[in-house]
Amino acid sequence: MSIRAPSLALLRSLHGQTVCGSCAKHLARAAYSGRRNYIPSARSQQIAVSREERVDRTFFWANAFKSDSRDGVEFTKQGEGVSGPIRVRDDGQGREDAAAVHSGAGDSQSTSIEEPAHRRRKRLKAETLASNNVDVPLPPDASSTLSRVAAALPSGSLKRRISTYLALSKPRLAFLIVLTTTASYSIYPVPALLSTSVTTAPSLSALTLLYLTTGTFCTIASANTLNMLFEPQHDAKMSRTKNRPLVRGLISKRGALLFAVLTGTLGVSVLWYGVNPTTAILGAGNLALYAFAYTPLKRIHPVNTWVGAVVGAIPPLMGWCAAASQYSITDSSTSTIWAESKELLFTEQAIGGWLLAALLFAWQFPHFFALAHNVRQEYASAGYRMLSSSNTPMASRVSLRYSVAMFPICVGLSYYDVTDTAFMATSSAVNAWMLREAIKFWRLQGDKGSARALFWASVWQLPIVLVLAMVQKKGLWERLWRGVNGEDEGEEMWDDEEG
Repeated sequence: MSIRAPSLALLRSLHGQTVCGSCAKHLARAAYSGRRNYIPSARSQQIAVSREERVDRTFFWANAFKSDSRDGVEFTKQGEGVSGPIRVRDDGQGREDAAAVHSGAGDSQSTSIEEPAHRRRKRLKAETLASNNVDVPLPPDASSTLSRVAAALPSGSLKRRISTYLALSKPRLAFLIVLTTTASYSIYPVPALLSTSVTTAPSLSALTLLYLTTGTFCTIASANTLNMLFEPQHDAKMSRTKNRPLVRGLISKRGALLFAVLTGTLGVSVLWYGVNPTTAILGAGNLALYAFAYTPLKRIHPVNTWVGAVVGAIPPLMGWCAAASQYSITDSSTSTIWAESKELLFTEQAIGGWLLAALLFAWQFPHFFALAHNVRQEYASAGYRMLSSSNTPMASRVSLRYSVAMFPICVGLSYYDVTDTAFMATSSAVNAWMLREAIKFWRLQGDKGSARALFWASVWQLPIVLVLAMVQKKGLWERLWRGVNGEDEGEEMWDDEEG
């Protein structure tokens, strides 16, 4: 059985996106026999194909096209499921080229026939944004995602409540802060780490680490809840925050306030009794600084970013103090809180903690300015005074400046014997990656995807540097080698003294 080639009129009808089965049948016969042209009748039942929907070619022809040439018309076979325009060759007798018909009508109509509607919309949106030098906005934050999940659950269910309270705590941000606290705790140079005489030189306490992470998470959850409680009307104006729990009404303000008070009290208490008073004071101060200083400053002056950077720099100090207190020479039972804080924060052994705090302080500028660049208009319309909205060139310069500052900070960690010398080389390679993206961000002023590239570079740069610092901790591999070989570090030192 031969497959009859459709006529050009059929192609025009298909291009016009309205045709019926009877028309297709008559047109195919007319093109094959050459007896007559088809004249549409008003009584024929038509099928209208909208721009958002399409009818596949297999609706009209059961088989794919065969390579054939009749009456000067060339049809190219298309595999089933393969999209592509139909090419028609002109025979020199005034016949139109089907490819020209498709292209003359515009790429959008041809694409609407050849690709699914949802893919076409996505492609056209991306092309429009690219032509206007507009970046694709970043996805909503974790709180908004959890709020949508909670809203879909039955009212009053346990899962709905858990999702709502978890959304109030901003879990992604809280996890990052707990990570920096834990990393600082792990990087602290413990004497005789991994030595064979473990009983006389213990390592860091796992129980203290549990208290530290629990207390830190609770205080951060309280601070984030207060942040949402103070500005739901402003969150409703931004695409990234409009689905947060208080904006959607998943929880009352009274319930959110009660959750903030309970988590804040629990967090500070756990840090005070499970770690030490200095760490608890730092946690409580960080909570107050974030909720009662940074949050209102966002609508007053762009200096809020620097205050927020201080908030992010405090958790590494908390982790360092938690580790240093286990090797404190001050008697905690007789000394005052000030004496303990002075030893943990203002002595030579505290330099490593301050360097890690400086690392977090500097990191937040390229990270936040890159994040805020794509939604700077939303920040401005919501009433936030962000540097990205008011002065984009300055924001790019600040991002570049603090990206450069990462290098001497990491060198300082090796200089003060917190990490091995090799850390200078490995950390510099990672910092160079973020510096390259910061330079692009500065040159292009955030356009052509440079802001998004810097944001993702900062997302990966910080955990990589912290992991490298933990792996390249000063003396870690040397002590590990001695522990595996059964060498006693004390006996070796004694032999050296005798010689």
